[in-house]
Amino acid sequence: MLAALAQHRLSFLETIQLDRALGSARAESPQGFSSVRLAILASATVDHLVPAIRVSGLRRRLLVDIHVGPYGQYRQQLLDAESQLYRVQPQIILLSLTAREAIAAVPLTAMAAEADAAITRSVDELRMLWRKVRETFHATVIQQTFLNIADPLFGSYDRLVAGAPAQLIDHLNERVSQVAAEDGVLLLDIARASERDGLDAWFDVTRWLQAKQEVAPLAGPMFGELLVRVIAAQRGLSKKCLVLDLDNTLWGGVIGDDGLEGIVLGEGTGTGEAHLALQRYAKQLRERGVILAVCSKNDPAVAEAVFRDHPEMLLKRTDIAAFVANWEDKAANLRRIAEQLNIGVDSLVFVDDNPAERARIRQSLPMVAVPELPADAAQYVRCLADAGYFESVFFTADDSRRADQYSANASREAFLESSQNMNDFLRGLDMSVTFGAFQSVDLARVAQLIGKTNQFNPTTRRHSLEDVTRFVDSDRCLTLQFRLVDRFGDNGLVSAMILRPDPQTPDLLEIDTWVMSCRVFGRQLEHEAMNIAVATAYRMGVRMFRAAYIPTAKNGVVKELYGTLGFTLDKESASQDGATRWFLRLSDYVPHSTHIARRPE
Repeated sequence: MLAALAQHRLSFLETIQLDRALGSARAESPQGFSSVRLAILASATVDHLVPAIRVSGLRRRLLVDIHVGPYGQYRQQLLDAESQLYRVQPQIILLSLTAREAIAAVPLTAMAAEADAAITRSVDELRMLWRKVRETFHATVIQQTFLNIADPLFGSYDRLVAGAPAQLIDHLNERVSQVAAEDGVLLLDIARASERDGLDAWFDVTRWLQAKQEVAPLAGPMFGELLVRVIAAQRGLSKKCLVLDLDNTLWGGVIGDDGLEGIVLGEGTGTGEAHLALQRYAKQLRERGVILAVCSKNDPAVAEAVFRDHPEMLLKRTDIAAFVANWEDKAANLRRIAEQLNIGVDSLVFVDDNPAERARIRQSLPMVAVPELPADAAQYVRCLADAGYFESVFFTADDSRRADQYSANASREAFLESSQNMNDFLRGLDMSVTFGAFQSVDLARVAQLIGKTNQFNPTTRRHSLEDVTRFVDSDRCLTLQFRLVDRFGDNGLVSAMILRPDPQTPDLLEIDTWVMSCRVFGRQLEHEAMNIAVATAYRMGVRMFRAAYIPTAKNGVVKELYGTLGFTLDKESASQDGATRWFLRLSDYVPHSTHIARRPE
């Protein structure tokens, strides 16, 4: 009930009321929610933002336990082993700092080199704090960008004065963004949000002077939303697929009634350009890895003809990974799309101009995100972008290829239908796997895969980029990544395995994490990956594997995984919640026969 209320746009006071109700209900330990320990270290007052963070977490089924460090004591909290921060042991630490200290010592008369040196010193100190967080807490670091609240001294000429406070803060944000990307630190970009919404929506000088609140109370709900979007993305909870209606959504008018010449699309009219803008935005989302699908009540041949024949169509049929046009119920069609793409229904965002269809999907499939589109098509892109459904914390080469990889799956499905049996299909795919230890170039993709994989994930352990790096640096851990190629294309890095030692049993490795993309289910990669893992570990002197299955709402597909791979169930370990433990003596392992050729890196 409270999670449903959190889906609505709430005012600052409504957010506080819902947070109080959440505090009373927390004792019930609701099912289906994940807990997150967050610490906020700040140089301004941030206690008023805590309710909004918790409510935004509730919106994504995250229960966020928040520790707020003493005002201005962020250095002491990190460096003093007796501070409360060390007792909290946070999983995520947000550094919410103001720019005042960073620019205070820079004179207005400073030349560019002097200003740059001052910014470099401030950024270097931030990097030291980031390293301390990782080394001490093994936590994810989120760095908040700096609100530019400096009043202009020269007007427009401020941008040309190196020592002008506003120019210094812009420079600081630019440098922080650069080094955060280098160091794998996540950003909470409230500076960009304040530029979009207007500084007055984020900063109230009276609140600053009275209570040292740099983020205004009325901005609290948006602050909480932006922060939790980043946290959710890091935990693999962002949406994966944008499902688009056609009539009056991708173009103006109804293709079945108006014909190809009668629909409104393209340059020359405001309405036509508005629909073209939505297509352009969707295509850009596809380029960054979001899957595109179509769900429309239409004749399929007529609908597809628009993609092929209309000269103003920016989206092409090949951009759409799943195209469902018929006269059936859209809720059933959305389920069909999710099944075809092998993703969860809760990974979908459904965009439809028809309020009745939107209401139908919200009622039948509440796990599907359904933006409330405005009446004016010119606002469609802003509505979709502002919702933050596709928040990301990485952008890898595999991301840029993902949409094509899903589209290639359609060719694989067609090949499957033409094959006599599954064995012929697998043999005909001409598959090969490239494998090896995690390399530095792979770490972001590995962390992303671990963070967002829910189905083929026996333990659903989440490891940050820092955690993955630590496993790689350990000479006692075994890491393996797998890339699958077939006749239809390169699927990219689709599986990762982390095996860590047991201090009590030197010749045993625990399968801490094993994830695999849903795009390659059913192609024998799990068998070939285990063949490779056993052979590699045996050469290291390992004689036994131990593994666990911890059930979740989504990983039932791998409940019997280890049994099918030849592991023995430890019957005494079975628990009431369905968790099981498994063992494999490597000398007893019989390699599985597969249709996958090996190509070591």
